[in-house]
Amino acid sequence: MRSIKFRIVAGIAAAAALASCAVGPNFHQPKPPDAPGYLHPSSDTAPVQAQAQDLQNVSPGAELSGEWWQLFHSPQLDEVVRASIAASPTLVAANATLAQAREEVAVARGAFLPSVSAAAGAQRSGAGAARAPGAATTANLYSIGLSTSYSPDIFGGTRRAVEQQQALADFQRNQLAAAYLTLTGSVVNQVLIIASTRLQITTAEELIASDRKNLAFAQREFDVGVVPRSDVLTADSQLAADLTQLPALHKQLDQAYDELAVLAGRVPSSSQVPPFDIEQFTLPRDIPVSLPARLVRQRPDVLAAESQLHAASAAIGVAVAQEFPDISLSGSVTREALTAADLFHQFNTLWGIGGSLTQPIFKGGALRAQVRAARDAFKAEAATYQAVVLEALGQVADDLWALQYDAQILTVDRHSMDVAYEALKLQQKSYSVGTTTVLNLIAAERAYAQARLSYVSARVQQFTDSASLLTALGGGWWNDKIEATAR
Repeated sequence: MRSIKFRIVAGIAAAAALASCAVGPNFHQPKPPDAPGYLHPSSDTAPVQAQAQDLQNVSPGAELSGEWWQLFHSPQLDEVVRASIAASPTLVAANATLAQAREEVAVARGAFLPSVSAAAGAQRSGAGAARAPGAATTANLYSIGLSTSYSPDIFGGTRRAVEQQQALADFQRNQLAAAYLTLTGSVVNQVLIIASTRLQITTAEELIASDRKNLAFAQREFDVGVVPRSDVLTADSQLAADLTQLPALHKQLDQAYDELAVLAGRVPSSSQVPPFDIEQFTLPRDIPVSLPARLVRQRPDVLAAESQLHAASAAIGVAVAQEFPDISLSGSVTREALTAADLFHQFNTLWGIGGSLTQPIFKGGALRAQVRAARDAFKAEAATYQAVVLEALGQVADDLWALQYDAQILTVDRHSMDVAYEALKLQQKSYSVGTTTVLNLIAAERAYAQARLSYVSARVQQFTDSASLLTALGGGWWNDKIEATAR
């Protein structure tokens, strides 16, 4: 008796041990990079010493807000970004795809439970004799019953399949985060393009006004025989060159308005976008910068690559499980009666239980090939993951370098603008006392306008590179609710 009990306990323990393990490798999250920072050490001295007012500070390890664009302190920008998030068809599609992926996980988990089906049937049959027509008989047969089947997941193939589907659902969630980050980054970029282009148009119009005065003056001087015809042609050529800038700038502005409307899910012809001005934005002076080890846990593209790597790992287990026996248990119970009413009063009961075991023996090497293919796919995903991580680190490094050199360029351009302004003031004083010509005055006005345009472009570049860095860091999407429309 004890021997029988011992065997029962041992059998239960063995079954539990088999049920607790799953074939194939267990997935381990890739180790983050151990680099302390993003920038390589440089022994070269800075070509220009940037002024303190032009520098931006980075705060390593600081947390980035989900609404990262609020670092520009622009209510108009915040309003446009929020409206775009609420109406973006791209986010709606990404949310729906995520919901679909989660339902696929539920479908895969259904294999853990028994399958139960109900069936009902009615049959009429008869037999007749050619020589004795009266001997023909007919009969009715009604049936109703339940059947069940269950495949215990002894070797873990079902668990690996569920794990794979969950990893694919995680991938879709990271794709949603990537779509959110791309959308917000694109909206901010288009708004900055609008503000920058409007300022460039204003400055170009000032240059053209100076060109027109220069041409008019040269024409008058030529008419009285003071200057040669070549001076008139030079002035006219300069005016034409500056005029060619305006169509391109207006094209860029209108296209930015249209792109912003499309990002917000609106038809460009019915969209009304406010005329943004660069003075509406404040440059972020302190930018939170995640460390490399943290970045790989935040960037949506890195997390998506990790989810695909996880799915490839689980796929190995699914392939390996195909080489092991498939055990299936089944049972059924059926009532049969000659009339439908008798199914609940006078009926015959048929029942059956059974089980089956199927062990693959020979499939032409297909099963082993499937396992090898799954392992090769995992290696490919591992290399892809590494490439995505390196690209992410490179993007952050490039943006950090850009901020450093933007500050230097801005310092130089400010100095050039100040020098051009001082030269303009001297020309204005000289012209007022008659010691210089109007042509020199117009040239000084033009030089100042060009210097100011260069300075404005450098300012806008700081805003653009700051936005690029914030999106390269992941944009803090994990601190924002991006799945509001997922269900």
